[in-house]
Amino acid sequence: MPQAKRVFISADHGLAIVYFLQSDVVPTLLQNGVEVVLLTDDGLKEQITRRFGQPGLTVEGLRLKQCRQYAEQHDPSAQWWLNFLRRVGASDRINLEALTSHIRQVDAEAVGKRKLLMPLMKGVIGMMRRSQGVRRAVVNRQERYTPNIYGDLFERYRPDMVIASTPGWRYDRYLLREAARRGIKTGAVVVGWDNPSSYSLPGARVDWIHCWSEVQKQELVEGDDWDPARVHIGGIPSYDGYFRKQWLMPRDEYFRLHNLDPQRKLLSYACSFITFSPNYQNIEALARLVNSGDLAQPSQLLVRLHPNHFMDEPLFAGERERVFALAREMPNVHVVEPVPLGGELGYYSGEDMPEKTSMMAHSDVFLTVYSTMVVECAIHDRPIVAVCIDAPGGWNQPGRFSLALSEIGNWPTHQRFREAVAGRVALDAAELEAAVNFYLNNPDADCEARREFIRRECTYTDGLAGKRTADFFLKTIQGG
Repeated sequence: MPQAKRVFISADHGLAIVYFLQSDVVPTLLQNGVEVVLLTDDGLKEQITRRFGQPGLTVEGLRLKQCRQYAEQHDPSAQWWLNFLRRVGASDRINLEALTSHIRQVDAEAVGKRKLLMPLMKGVIGMMRRSQGVRRAVVNRQERYTPNIYGDLFERYRPDMVIASTPGWRYDRYLLREAARRGIKTGAVVVGWDNPSSYSLPGARVDWIHCWSEVQKQELVEGDDWDPARVHIGGIPSYDGYFRKQWLMPRDEYFRLHNLDPQRKLLSYACSFITFSPNYQNIEALARLVNSGDLAQPSQLLVRLHPNHFMDEPLFAGERERVFALAREMPNVHVVEPVPLGGELGYYSGEDMPEKTSMMAHSDVFLTVYSTMVVECAIHDRPIVAVCIDAPGGWNQPGRFSLALSEIGNWPTHQRFREAVAGRVALDAAELEAAVNFYLNNPDADCEARREFIRRECTYTDGLAGKRTADFFLKTIQGG
């Protein structure tokens, strides 16, 4: 009897848990006789096993502490610079606006030797953007940093393939490099809308990658030098539950959950983009609007905090507390927190998919700062406004880089949203009032544009992306 195939799957953050375990990806692999070893946060192995355990699925630690120690102790400066160059050094054949913003941030916040080396590194980036050979040299140079962190796991399980939730953009690079060194097939998936345009070249040699759409494939092929034959388009498994409506709560139940008034229209704001800019100015403008009497219909505001608001970062925590204080002081303003998985998996969690789904589906107008949730909300066919009110001075912290929200409209994903006319953009309080009132009065406006936007960005809307993804990797595992 032939030995069962076995695959390692790396899931080092909550979005990867949703992608692999809360879709049909892992169940389909198991149903086809493939044993799955999920590598995730070491401290959450038992919790993940209790939550998702089934025959054929084994949970092991991803050893992120050891990965971090290796990055910090073994030629840390060279590793840091290689990771930075890899992230921003895509070909100039694609839109580089998001990557350029990251360069600006690193330059602005650099100190000491890092500041002195930035002009040289900008020169290297310029060469990378023009030359595939230079890009390849940087990617290959990373291979020298391949620790033997997972040797015992490779020996114990002898996987036929290793699949990661990124092509080595995170600490999964060490797992992928070790697999490649052992001659084991490697694959990666794209879990985020902006990932190909925001993280650039792979951090390891990866044989195949699975993405959402032709647009992402173009970014991977033209920007990051992927062989088009090794890039597979299959949709986004994380969103299958949206298309199937499996997470949707009834409106009355959801409104009771958050003490919302069923007689008022619901404006929902999902915080985003707090690395470069505050969100508070957007939230305050919305709170004043719902209590001003200037809206076409009586409304209320529900604010969803961003996972980064719960990081060990004083600026983010401070904004979180300001939002809570605003909700206490102003009527018709409510706050919802993302539900964490905990540990390294953080607040990007699949534990609150019913919450996210219902917030979007029951919104009369959904608002955010160009976050991935514009795609998710478009799936639910609700009016969308990208709110980009600038905060004077940004974070106003010495040594802290700030980027005005009005300057990010040409980032690749943001540009596609605008050009699709899948929603409206508000750059100040007056435009915000006009956009919200327009949708309150015309709830079906831009409906067809939203649907076309989803067809272009997600490709498949049949709720079968998870199965499609698993089938692709089954073929690669079996030598197809």
